[in-house]
Amino acid sequence: MEDRSVLELREMAESYKYDFKDPYLYKEVFEKGLDEEKVIKISKIKGEPQWMTEFRVNAYRVFISKPMPTWGNTELLNKINFDDIHYYVRPEEDHKTSWDDVPEYIKKTFDRLGIPEAERKFLAGVTAQYESEVVYHSIREDLAKQGVIFTDMDTGLREYPEIVRKYFGTVVPPEDNKFAALNSAVWSGGSFVYVPPNVKVSIPLQAYFRINAKNMGQFERTLIIADEGSEVTYIEGCTAPVYSSQSLHSAVVEIIALPNSKVQYITIQNWSRDVYNLVTKRSVAYENAKVGWIDANIGSLLTMKYPSIYLLGEGARGEIISVAFAKTGQHQDAGSKIILAAPNTSATVTSKSISVGSGRASYRGLVKVYKEAKNSKVNVQCDALLLDPESRTDTYPVIEVHQPNAAITHEATVSKISEQQLYYLMSRGLSPEEAKTLIIHGFIENFVKELPMEYAVEMNRLIALEMEGSVG
Repeated sequence: MEDRSVLELREMAESYKYDFKDPYLYKEVFEKGLDEEKVIKISKIKGEPQWMTEFRVNAYRVFISKPMPTWGNTELLNKINFDDIHYYVRPEEDHKTSWDDVPEYIKKTFDRLGIPEAERKFLAGVTAQYESEVVYHSIREDLAKQGVIFTDMDTGLREYPEIVRKYFGTVVPPEDNKFAALNSAVWSGGSFVYVPPNVKVSIPLQAYFRINAKNMGQFERTLIIADEGSEVTYIEGCTAPVYSSQSLHSAVVEIIALPNSKVQYITIQNWSRDVYNLVTKRSVAYENAKVGWIDANIGSLLTMKYPSIYLLGEGARGEIISVAFAKTGQHQDAGSKIILAAPNTSATVTSKSISVGSGRASYRGLVKVYKEAKNSKVNVQCDALLLDPESRTDTYPVIEVHQPNAAITHEATVSKISEQQLYYLMSRGLSPEEAKTLIIHGFIENFVKELPMEYAVEMNRLIALEMEGSVG
């Protein structure tokens, strides 16, 4: 008889739609493990300026000096073997601007993920990253003519060095945390977006990140700058095949929303359940700017992600809407950070979590109001849905207020699917699995309606796939 771990892997592979693997056709694969020499080699391969090489080396030294986090799921965190990871894996081909030029095996992968189809239908631009490097990129000509820059981060550094140097690492410095330092040392790929003053990008930009290799570390770096009065929506998706050993995804996203601008960042991450998803995503909003994070976390062994908004200018606004789905063997430790440091600022946080089997979902949040933030308002709403007796949910809110006239509210609810609900739906002809899925769709309706139509459809499909085989 097969042991439990083999059976669990087989079950995961059967229920996870992105569990397909490509042949290993790589131009460069670093040996496992990391040292200063490899950090310098990454910079040399990419032909980076000296300041970036020095930035990487300093970040590596910060990484090795910082301890692992002592909060969250330390049992899983301490199982990460940093010496068992490939920190740089370069595909056989360099990145292309025409889909026809992309190698067939990579094209087939992204065809299966629907990237070219999505681009043709309604996207303003697409970046596709495979392992450590971007393999395909395009942007609509009319946007390029307006001065919109949307390219991979490596090209951004090479072609727009002054803009990158001005903002890179200013929102998330290497010293912020151990995994931000690791990303800063070995980052590769990701997106660079600059929207000029008063330009409104009316349709989304999209990036897609794919891990294919076993024991792979993916460390994309994304920098988005919305100049005064501009608007942009950016969408990212992520997948990986199932392996019997772990991979590490440790990204950094920095968003700068200058006065009167508007940025919306949408993430639908559906990693396989052997991926550690440990990322740092942070934004700063200046006078009358608005930043919105819409964040979905499905899959992964452990997710630790807390989209953050620093409201630094008067009248700045923030909104975070998130959903986490945790199945047996998974811990979704997600949440938010709202920092108010200017008068008349406001933010709302809506967090939804679903736990199935013995899955665990945690909300970990921070609201901090500085003395300068007069007339500031924040509302936090956390709702958790438990589908089984073994399911678990936790809420860890921290609220720190230094302004007496600030209005801060935090509400949290935990609910279970009742037998009466199930009986009613099943009496209408639904199976137990269909009934539970329908209840979940209603529970996350507020999240889904914020998504573009095709992504809303995909989100509902992903939930239905996650629920297959979860009853009985």
